[in-house]
Amino acid sequence: MMTRRSWDADPSASFVRRLGKSPSELGTTGDHDDCPDIWQLDNGDIAVIGRDLTDAYRSRLPMDVRIAMDERLVVIPGNTLSAAKAEIPDA
Repeated sequence: MMTRRSWDADPSASFVRRLGKSPSELGTTGDHDDCPDIWQLDNGDIAVIGRDLTDAYRSRLPMDVRIAMDERLVVIPGNTLSAAKAEIPDA
């Protein structure tokens, strides 16, 4: 029996707005290949652009954390999330 996920990413969703400041405003980019960022999509989901550290963390995840084969653990600078905090709606 295949288990259906309660949520799945919609690859047709479009970028609507940046949450927080741009990487250049935060000083987290030196060129076009280094741009950690957070964006809201038109369906309400959030896209996070960061460094893929899935392999570095996979063997030391907390007991209740799982990374599916089609998921990646992405790390962004703390100031990127902090700058977006005021624009992230409460649940």
